[in-house]
Amino acid sequence: MHSHRIAFVIFDGFQSLDLVGPHEVFQRAGGYDCSVVAPRSGPVHAESGLPVHAGFGVTALRPSGFDTLIVAGGAGVYTARHDPRLTGWIAAAARGARRVASVCSGAFLLAEAGLLDGRRVTTHWARAERLAREYPAVTVRPDPIFIRDGRFWSSAGVTAGMDLALALVEEDQGQRAALEVARHLVLFLRRPGNQSQFSVGLWSMQPSSDPIRRAVAAVHADPGARHDVAALAAQAGLSPRHLQRRFTTELGIPPAAYVERVRVEAAQRALEDGGDPLEAIARRYGFGTAETLRRSFHRCLGVAPSDYRDRFRSTTGEHL
Repeated sequence: MHSHRIAFVIFDGFQSLDLVGPHEVFQRAGGYDCSVVAPRSGPVHAESGLPVHAGFGVTALRPSGFDTLIVAGGAGVYTARHDPRLTGWIAAAARGARRVASVCSGAFLLAEAGLLDGRRVTTHWARAERLAREYPAVTVRPDPIFIRDGRFWSSAGVTAGMDLALALVEEDQGQRAALEVARHLVLFLRRPGNQSQFSVGLWSMQPSSDPIRRAVAAVHADPGARHDVAALAAQAGLSPRHLQRRFTTELGIPPAAYVERVRVEAAQRALEDGGDPLEAIARRYGFGTAETLRRSFHRCLGVAPSDYRDRFRSTTGEHL
């Protein structure tokens, strides 16, 4: 098998999982020659204090011959990006690489190296606003797990780097190889890049009043029940107009969109865990028809429910 050369770039204060997670994916897949590069060779301390040996320093390693360049993130990135030797090496290595990727706040190093202007990127949700503010030529999307823009890939924080690495393995070796790696690493629900970094209960704001909490609790308790504005208003003890306004203010999303996302997540679990027909799942979770279910999946996830089931159905009980 042809060996793909991968350079992982780290620095003092990097996030260890940004390196270790993708590295494990590539080593399990086989066919990859991975090097760890830092401002200097030798011990590099992760944000958690974990020491990692960098085999190469940027002053002693030619920035050429790498198929894929992956830049880790971590709290130390804000200092590391001001090292011109490091950003210069990254820029030079990126010119000859087939693919360039960042994990989490590694996007700051790519942006500082001038590689992301005019491109769509993602990063950890907590750092997205700062990335957009400090690099206005970069289009920052805070929600997806990972994004591909041409030969440039970027991912959200920590474990999302493994999702990105699996996508790179799939591009190189096919879906079957990527799924085998996911099973071995117990990542049996390998996530598509356009899936949100959060479940609906995490990415939305939390309700601040008891009436809206009651309405939200009713949606989660039975996603397939009637949850139009009138029904939610009755749960909350408010008028429909008042419910609509307060719900949107407190959660940052209108009631109908919130209900749709909860139903989509419930349908995702059903598709992952069982073999029920799409029509049955659509009825159970309030979509009515399989066509409505399909439209909601495309709107929220960018994938058809049948394709989602094919890719992410649980393999519990399979021999590994």
